Amino acid sequence: MKEIAGKKVILTEGEFLRREEANKRYLMKLETPYLLRSYLHEAGRYSGRGPDAEAFGGWEDLSCQLRGHFLGHWLSAAALHYQETEDVELKAKTEVILKELELCQKDNGGEWVCPIPEKYLYWIGKGRNIWAPQYNIHKLFMGLIDVYRMMEQPKALSIADKLADWFYRWSGRYTREEFDDILDMETGGMLEVWADLYEITGQEKYKILMQRYYRSRLFEPLLEGKDVLTNMHANTTIPEVLGCAKAYEVTGEEKWLHIVEQYWKCAVIDRGCFATGGQTQGEIWTPMKKLKARLGDKNQEHCTVYNMIRLAEFLFRQTKDPAYMHYIEYNVQNGIMAQTYCPEGGLLTYFLPMKAASRKEWAGERDSFFCCHGTMVQANAAWNHRLYYQEDDHLYVTMYADSQVSFEMQGRKICLTQNQDYMNGSLMTCSENNAKQTINETVSAYANKPDFRKYVFTIHTQEDTPFHLMLRIPDWIREDAMVYINDDLYVKTNNTAKFVAINRVWRNDDKVTVLLPIGLKFIPLPDDASMGAYRYGADVLAGITEKERILKLETEKPEDELSADTERQWGEFRTFYRTENQDPGISFKKLNEIGNEPYQIYFKVK
Repeated sequence: MKEIAGKKVILTEGEFLRREEANKRYLMKLETPYLLRSYLHEAGRYSGRGPDAEAFGGWEDLSCQLRGHFLGHWLSAAALHYQETEDVELKAKTEVILKELELCQKDNGGEWVCPIPEKYLYWIGKGRNIWAPQYNIHKLFMGLIDVYRMMEQPKALSIADKLADWFYRWSGRYTREEFDDILDMETGGMLEVWADLYEITGQEKYKILMQRYYRSRLFEPLLEGKDVLTNMHANTTIPEVLGCAKAYEVTGEEKWLHIVEQYWKCAVIDRGCFATGGQTQGEIWTPMKKLKARLGDKNQEHCTVYNMIRLAEFLFRQTKDPAYMHYIEYNVQNGIMAQTYCPEGGLLTYFLPMKAASRKEWAGERDSFFCCHGTMVQANAAWNHRLYYQEDDHLYVTMYADSQVSFEMQGRKICLTQNQDYMNGSLMTCSENNAKQTINETVSAYANKPDFRKYVFTIHTQEDTPFHLMLRIPDWIREDAMVYINDDLYVKTNNTAKFVAINRVWRNDDKVTVLLPIGLKFIPLPDDASMGAYRYGADVLAGITEKERILKLETEKPEDELSADTERQWGEFRTFYRTENQDPGISFKKLNEIGNEPYQIYFKVK
């Protein structure tokens, strides 16, 4: 199964497009000399004579051992943008960066091109505690590979290949046991890098490097079914297992796939997740099904959200199991959407606090550059991903977002458009909007917010074409979902474990309508059924409160305690709720719309 992305998927979803455009502006806003500062400094090409007030701070400061890591993320994000839009500004800026990196590599002797000194790697070989140099260098490799693939820049591959020669010699200095000790120091996605480069070049050195970077101390216990994750740093191991996923794609060796499957079982299925879909507190995995004691101020590190989404996407492509897409939907709505691009101006949050009552801590554009800063620009570079997949004569619709996808079946070009019908009957978007106010039946038919979501798919084809249209039914539906073909009911189903399959000869302007019943659900903690969070569809709701609150209920159903609040404004139905029986009352809104307000996600109910 292959994902359809790039120019073949055009987004028309407003919020996704807003985020993509803001992300592109941010990438262009970051000055090239500062992006390259650590690389120029290491190569002796930096001419700075003292402190520079305009230089990037945080982890990009020259005093930090992880300096320079962000450039790799920048390159990957620029490549993702270019793959979708062919933006000439980003391409030109990337070409300047590649030219400078090439000069740095030359001045460093022809191989080393990293923002940190080579001795860091030799030091970890001697057991000295240095802050994750391979994690840092992985980001540059990743960016170069993405630029080569998506921007078709051969210079990027040349730089990466020469740098790999250095790693081949360096890693060959050690015995297996000595290198296993080195692998215990966070390596980031180096295994994935070697698998990528082996796929691209076919060179034997990369196959050898894949074998050297096989972390047996993690992978073998996983294969034995042991819990090797509880209280362990999460984002050390997720990239390593992503490397196993890529190694399986490249080699076809089943052992790599088994490691990924066992990791998913250990990290997600056996462990459980927060209502958001995310995990971790203080960057470490929680104990299995024990989340109550881990509701803190440092939950759900953004990097773990981004990387676990990538892992789920890989497993979906292997299995076609919609459960992985259910997982991705929760993490997108309550992770990526909730932790980046604050509606009130903040750029991102490292963590998403679950403790009552908490606030998100928003980082600025130039003052942090911690790890999540990098995954933030990647996550917001390509919102047209994870929507559509194709395998032979099957087209899979995996996410619901206004968009259109172009694909081929039996050599015939077909376009599918997806649009949400908001059933609001009005184009009025603000108090100053003078849109034509046509009298229509929709306005009165849906006086209140509909209790279902409606999506309409339209087929555009010049020739009648048979194929299977596969529709994911989200697991948050409250009742049977209904699928119509040209206004005739095709199926009613509450089976969210399988795709709805429509196999027919499709004609131009055929329409498929999907109705998804939606409403409130109370999601209890796995270790305390009297404590939980509210979700509306895939969106977690947060109560706005300065201090922790306990909800005293008058019925046994926690959902009965909330009622719709200011549900309509101008032409828009909104997702706002309030409590019925609390004094004082509590207002609820979507977690991904929380800016600087104090909030509470998990509530004790009595």
